[in-house]
Amino acid sequence: MSDVYIPAELPTKIQHYIDGEFVDSIDGDTFEVLNPVTNETYVHAAAGKKADVERAVAAAKRAFDEGPWPRMLPRERSRVLHRIADIVESRDQRLAELESFDSGLPITQALGQARRAAENFRFFADLIVAQADDAFKVPGKQMNYVNRKPIGVAGLITPWNTPFMLESWKLGPALATGNTVVLKPAEFTPLSASLWAGIFEEAGLPKGVFNLVNGLGEDAGDALVKHPDVPLISFTGESRTGQIIFGNAAPFLKGLSMELGGKSPAVVFADADLDVAIDACIFGVFSLNGERCTAGSRIIVQREVYDEFVERYAAQAARVKVGHPHDPATEVGALVHPEHYEKVMSYVEIGKSEGRLVAGGGRPEDFPTGNYVAPTVFADVSPDARIFQEEIFGPVVAITPFDTEEEALALANNTKYGLAAYIWTNDLKRAHNFAQSVEAGMVWLNSNNVRDLRTPFGGVKASGLGHEGGYRSIDFYTDQQSVHITLGAPHNPTFGKQAAPQASDLDDPDPR
Repeated sequence: MSDVYIPAELPTKIQHYIDGEFVDSIDGDTFEVLNPVTNETYVHAAAGKKADVERAVAAAKRAFDEGPWPRMLPRERSRVLHRIADIVESRDQRLAELESFDSGLPITQALGQARRAAENFRFFADLIVAQADDAFKVPGKQMNYVNRKPIGVAGLITPWNTPFMLESWKLGPALATGNTVVLKPAEFTPLSASLWAGIFEEAGLPKGVFNLVNGLGEDAGDALVKHPDVPLISFTGESRTGQIIFGNAAPFLKGLSMELGGKSPAVVFADADLDVAIDACIFGVFSLNGERCTAGSRIIVQREVYDEFVERYAAQAARVKVGHPHDPATEVGALVHPEHYEKVMSYVEIGKSEGRLVAGGGRPEDFPTGNYVAPTVFADVSPDARIFQEEIFGPVVAITPFDTEEEALALANNTKYGLAAYIWTNDLKRAHNFAQSVEAGMVWLNSNNVRDLRTPFGGVKASGLGHEGGYRSIDFYTDQQSVHITLGAPHNPTFGKQAAPQASDLDDPDPR
């Protein structure tokens, strides 16, 4: 293809990074990494196996047991994290360029994700210094305080959608709290993860604190989850994979934080501002190529405005600009991998028998090759339809009508997932009551997906286990040790100090 963009100075190979050095796999194995615009191999990455994971965990454990990082003052670690943020910010254009090329994300959206990665580090650099632990006093008797300690080697397994940003989301708090890490990035998108090593070295992170093992989930990821010296696993990915990790981690009683799949509802009531709601619902499912866990991919619209909403939504979806990832005008780029493209296209075909196709429905005319899908909209979708129930993870949306508030709530909760929900109404009482009743870990009222890093991020039902974000991340990556100090006379019941008393000694001399 004559208009295929290739960034300058691409690596000739992608290696692991273990104990401060770039290394190949012990068995020399590699896997192909594809350009999503052409589906051609552009580089080979080291394919990590159990032996490589063991080598990385050994380095991380040694750095935790013997190195300075866990023993630094929070302010000292904070300075390193701020330097990391500075470096990421200074290289945001290059990071975005590589991320867009590797994942198919539009370049403008990849740039935003690179800047969010810097902000994640800056946030936790500040939070760890401001961290205040609980203390409780019983006057004259006892003082109790909580001592937070890093846990050890954290295993971080990250997905292929917005990989660099989501890696930072885990790396930031794991490192801020004094742990060491082994990162296993998604095999579809290993390019940007390989940049962390140089960034961390330049920022002054001690050797062995950060380790990276590339590879397939069933090899490298599985070995990391099952390693006895990795007490923590933070995973973002599919719900089915989360179930497997849950089972494999159970014998070790590991700490788990898992953000899994989603099929989030966007509920639009008749009194909503339709202009704003339509804009938000377009962005909410078609941004990041629809490859976002919090996508509002089920739009549930009150019948009074349903026909108008569908007509306007379909027309706007048809105007969404599909283009090459490197083009600043592009709003939807190429999906990450041909396997995922085939999955999304199979749901498009399923949808044609489950709903009324009002926009898209196939490959855009101008893109005969590559993983391109036209923004696709199905209306009149039944709640039991597969495209209503199952996560598609692409630029495909299902729209369904409702009549009453009770029906809207039943439809919103009618999936196994429970990650996010979006509610559009100008009735303040309804908005808050509906938000409390909807089965979702996060709810946005008259708002798109705007994150406040201080708030918990996570889902319910099949969408996850535990929460990260803000102090919840600090909680996950630290042990909380209670320390109790006696301030007065010790309160000790006396056992066995003298012979047992006689029955007469126990008589109450004054039974009043």
